[in-house]
Amino acid sequence: MKIVVVAESFLPHMNGVTNSILQLLGHLRRHGHDAVILAPATSWAGPAWATEQAPATVEGFEVHALPALPLTGYSNVRVAAGTVTRVRRLLERISPDVVHVASPFVLGWRAIQAANQLGVPTVSVYQTEIPAYAQRYGAPWLEQLLWNHVRTMHQASTVNLAPSTYSMNQLHGVGVPRLQLWRRGVDTQRFTPARRSGELRAQLAPHGERLIGFVGRLAAEKQVEDLEVLADLPGTRLVIVGSGPLKEELQQRLPGAHFAGFLSGDALGEMVASLDVFVHPGESETFCQTIQEAMACAVPVIAVGRGGPLDLVDNSRTGWLYAPGRLEDLRGHVTDLVYDDAKRQAFATAAWQSVQGRTWPALCDELLGHYRAAMAMARARA
Repeated sequence: MKIVVVAESFLPHMNGVTNSILQLLGHLRRHGHDAVILAPATSWAGPAWATEQAPATVEGFEVHALPALPLTGYSNVRVAAGTVTRVRRLLERISPDVVHVASPFVLGWRAIQAANQLGVPTVSVYQTEIPAYAQRYGAPWLEQLLWNHVRTMHQASTVNLAPSTYSMNQLHGVGVPRLQLWRRGVDTQRFTPARRSGELRAQLAPHGERLIGFVGRLAAEKQVEDLEVLADLPGTRLVIVGSGPLKEELQQRLPGAHFAGFLSGDALGEMVASLDVFVHPGESETFCQTIQEAMACAVPVIAVGRGGPLDLVDNSRTGWLYAPGRLEDLRGHVTDLVYDDAKRQAFATAAWQSVQGRTWPALCDELLGHYRAAMAMARARA
C-alpha cells in the first residue's frame, strides 16, 4: 500500500501523536509499504528559516512540511497553513491508496476534504480531546463549537478510530459514525523493570525517599498543579518529566520536586523504571500512553478516573483511579502505595503482567486491517 500520513504535529515536537506515527512508519518500512508524511513546518517561512527543523525523511519516507505558525501561548505546537486545493494537489501528485489522518483538526480537516474530492479513502485517528481544552484555557464557550468541528471531520471520514472505550462512547454520543477501537502499543524493550537504576535513585532520593513520578507536557490540560496535594508527604519526592509553557509556574508551586525536563528514548525508560509510583492527574486523556509505559516498567499507577485510564488501570489491582476533582483521594491512594512495600510490589507485578502482549507490531498490523477496510468501502461506493 501507499499511505499518506497527515499529522497535526510532528517532529521535532515529540508527543503521543508523534510517537504513534513514528511506530507506524517503522512498521510500514519493515513490511514493504510506501508512505509520505504531511506535517507542519517549524517556521512560516519554511525549513530553511527554522532554528529547529523537522527531518526531510523518516524511515526513508519523505516528510513534506507545510509552512506553519506557532499556537499562541504554546510555541512548540504549530498550525499548518495552506488551502484544501494545495493539499489536494499534493495528494494528486502522491496518488495514495489511503490517507491516515492523525489527530485531525486544521491540516487534517483539509486533508479529509481533499481526499474526498479525489475519492481517496481516509482513516481518521481520534487522539486528542481538544474540546475539553476550552475550559482549561479559559474559553468554555468554545467547547460545543469544537465538538461540532470534531463531528464534521469524522462524519466526512471513511473509517474513524478511537483509542479507548470512553472515547468510543464519547464520539458515538456526538454523532460520529463508522467507529472502530484502535488502542496503542508499548515498547517493552525500552520500558522494562530491568532499566531501574540504583544510581539514578540515589541521585533523586539520597535519603531513601519514595519517588512519585509524572511524565507529560507541562501545560494546562495535564493539570500537573494538582500534584501539590502530594508535595508534603513525608519520605517522598515528586519527579516531573516533561517541558511546556507552565514549567516555571510549576517549579514555583512545587519547589521540592525534581524537574527532569524533556526525556526520550532509553533515558526516559530508565527514569520511569526508577519510580515507585506513577501519577497522572489530567482529565482529558483519550488514551494516556505514559500510563502503559509506567506499567511496562512494573510501576503502579494512580490516575484520574476519566478517559483512557479507565481502560488501562484495573482499580485496586494494577493501580488506583480517583474521581475527577477528588484530590484527597489522589493523596490517599498514593499514600496507600508508597508506605506499603508489599502492596506496592503486588500492584507492580500485576501492572507489568497486564501490558505484556500489547506490542506495537500487533497494533500496527491491526491498523493495516483498518486501511484495507477503508479501501474496500471506497471501492464499494465507486
